[in-house]
Parts: sequence; structure tokens; C-alpha cells
Amino acid sequence: MLHTLHHSPWQCDMTALVRMLREGDDLLLISDGVQAAVEGSRFLEILLNAPISVYVLAEDVDARGFSAQISNSIVRVDYTGFVRLTTKNRGQMAW
Repeated sequence: MLHTLHHSPWQCDMTALVRMLREGDDLLLISDGVQAAVEGSRFLEILLNAPISVYVLAEDVDARGFSAQISNSIVRVDYTGFVRLTTKNRGQMAW
């Protein structure tokens, strides 16, 4: 399943999100959700310990000025990569 986080991790129920993640799921951080990929944040540590693949939309990172702060452990994708993730996964859940 593809999960998309578009809210700031400070303004959503990250505990519920992590509970819903299953091994092999993909999580794409978009809009304000890119804040969860900031190096050193507690949210990044939580996501990297989950059995999932984590991606961040590069355009949203750039638009928010976080380019230098995003962890190298997170895969940056463009809109084409976003489309690939949606076609790869049967279902999607937006957070």
C-alpha cells in the first residue's frame, strides 16, 4: 500500500500512521509532510525503523527550503516517481 503524508508530522497522528504500516508498504512524504524527513528529527527515526520504503517529493522539499536538511536515507522522487509509486501499489491511504 502507498501511504502519503501531506500534513506536518507535528499536526497528524504519527502513532496511528506507524501502526497502519505493513512490511513492504511505501510512504511518500508530500507537501508539509516532507518535514518528517528532516535529518535528526524524531519522526525520521521512527520512519526509518519501520519495515517500509520512505520517499519524499523533491519539488515539495525545494518549495519549502528543506533541500539541505533532508536525510540522505530518504529517496527523493519527482512527479514521475510519484506516479510510479501509485501504479506499483494497489491501494493508497492519505494522511
